[in-house]
This record gives sequence, C-alpha cells and structure tokens, in this order.
Amino acid sequence: MAITQIRTDWFKRVPLIERYREFMPMTADTPVVSLLEGYTPMIRVDRLASTISDKITLYVKFEGMNPTGSFKDRGMTMAISKAVEAGSKAAICASTGNTAASAAAYSARAGLVCAVILPKGEVALGKVCQSMMHGAKVIAIEGNFDDALNIVLDITRKYPITLVNSLNPYRIEGQKTGAFEICDDLGHAPMYHAIPVGNAGNITAYWAGYKAYKEAGKIDYLPRMLGFQAAKSAPIVDGHPIPHPETIATAIRIGNPAGWKTAEAARDESGGSIEKVTDEEITAAQKLLASTEGVFCEPASAASVAGVIKKAKEGFFTEKCEVVCILTGHGLKDPKRAMEICAPFIELPADTDAVAREMNLI
Repeated sequence: MAITQIRTDWFKRVPLIERYREFMPMTADTPVVSLLEGYTPMIRVDRLASTISDKITLYVKFEGMNPTGSFKDRGMTMAISKAVEAGSKAAICASTGNTAASAAAYSARAGLVCAVILPKGEVALGKVCQSMMHGAKVIAIEGNFDDALNIVLDITRKYPITLVNSLNPYRIEGQKTGAFEICDDLGHAPMYHAIPVGNAGNITAYWAGYKAYKEAGKIDYLPRMLGFQAAKSAPIVDGHPIPHPETIATAIRIGNPAGWKTAEAARDESGGSIEKVTDEEITAAQKLLASTEGVFCEPASAASVAGVIKKAKEGFFTEKCEVVCILTGHGLKDPKRAMEICAPFIELPADTDAVAREMNLI
C-alpha cells in the first residue's frame, strides 16, 4: 500500500505556474499552457566541491532537465499562457537558441504560430533543430543577437504578435520559480547563488523570486548573487556594450543585455558581484562537472561553476557556506562543442584481444 501511495504521489505532478499560483500573475481566465516543466534536480556535488574548496557545500540546480532542456521553459509557460489569455495568435523571439526552442515548443503546445530570429552561424545545432521540429519559422539573419532583438522589437511594435523574450515581464515571473524550488529543497535560502549572465533575465528573475519568498515569510534571509559573464562577452563587467561579443558559450554571447539594469540591481541589493570567466575556464568547469559528477551541461551553464572555482582560488569563501550553481541548459544542446573538447574515440578491429590490450587487461 505504501508503494502504491508513493507512485500515486508521483503522478500528481502539476504544472509549474499552478504549483506556485499564489506568486504568479494569474487570473481565473488564465489558461495553463504546460509541458510539466520545473521540478528540476538540485544535486549535491561533493566530489566536485572537494576539488574547489573545503569551505563550501556545493549544489547544482540542473535546469537542463526541463522539457526543452533549458531554464527558459520556466518563463515560457507563463508567457505563452498569458499570450493565449490575451487572444494572441502568434509569438516571436530573438534567440541564441534556448529561448527559440522553448518558444517553439510552448507555441506548438498552445496552437500558436511561432517565429524565431537567430544570428546566423552562432547558434548550436541542437537548439536550431528543436525549433524546426516544433514547427517554428526559423529565420537566421546576418548579424548578432542584439541585431536580432532589434528586429523583433520593431516587428512587435508594428504588428499584433507577442514578444516572448525576457523583456516580456511574464517570462521573469515564471523564472522566479527556480528560486522557490531551491528554497523548498534546502528548507532555506543558500548563502551564495551563482549563475551565468547573458541577456540577464535569469539573474533578475531569481533575485525577484528570493525576495518574494522572504516577503512571504518562507525564508529568513536572502542569498548573495554571483553572476558570471564570458570574458569577451561581458558588457556589464566592462561597463559598456560589446559590439561583437565572442565566446564558445553561445547562450551568453550577448553584447548588450536587455536586463542590464535589473541585473545590476540584483548584484547591488544582494551584496554580490558580476564578474567574468574565460572560455578556457568555462570549458575546464564543464569537463570537470561531467567527469566527476556525471552532470553534462552546455558551455554557458558551466560559467557558474567556473566562477565559483575562480572565486575559491581568490580566497573568497572564508567560512563554511552553501553555494548553489545554476546549470541553465543540457550538454546535448551543443554536442558539436562537446566532441571538440573530448579525446577522440578509439577505433579497433572487431577482436577481443585488441580491445583487452587497449584496456590494459593484457
């Protein structure tokens, strides 16, 4: 009977925005467009932590386990639900890939037409094929993400089509739920929250979520927000837009973030920081996480871990503390990059002895 009850509870999983309805801008007329997002695992990674610092208890919140493989689903369920409530028939976004995949999937779920505008040659193949499979109109432009966003903003000003980039406030509302889940899992807020920063909507959303939970009396204190940009795509750190941002972490290759000011507010209000990490540091963190803990995230996700490693080397963590790193997307989003940074696989004849010799068994 006990086992039956546990299985019954598993099947009671409800849509994310329904689960946190009291914190969401929902009305009685808001339809819930959901792929059962959220509930992503927060994994304690002691083996990885032991290579970084004896001061930290480290967790990774693996957002790659959302339906389309990234954190974007948290905001998209809310944005598309409100678009349907408003009578919209179409959605559009500019994207480095993850927003596009999510927008396409949730639009398909809701029966909306979807268009995604991508910078040509700068989006990982795994993300492009998702958008195409979900039936979106995929348009690649000669330009970067910022150029794509300007086009999308111009279109939504002129035509009746819903913008679902993080400039849409409902996206931020949905993404707040990540902070709720962390606090629910830990039973309190972490001392430090590390997160990649690209267009800066996610750091904004998590900070808003922590503040909402504290205001509701669900947590007693707020974490310090530690944001990390890629070194050659770090406009917030450098203090000015980057006309031609470059990084292997395509999801955060953004030179003029839409959430710039709110990200700075999250940093300042929390007493945290926004810093930069190199592509080499990102790659090393991605490989270390996969090889020591079995967690395969996309390059941009590893910026949070790379940042924590960097801060530890600087002597930042002086007392025992809990750190949560957000892993924003799954490693299968960018398989080409993964193949490039790993040793090639070994080809041998179909011979037992040959395989055994390669394994140093004989």
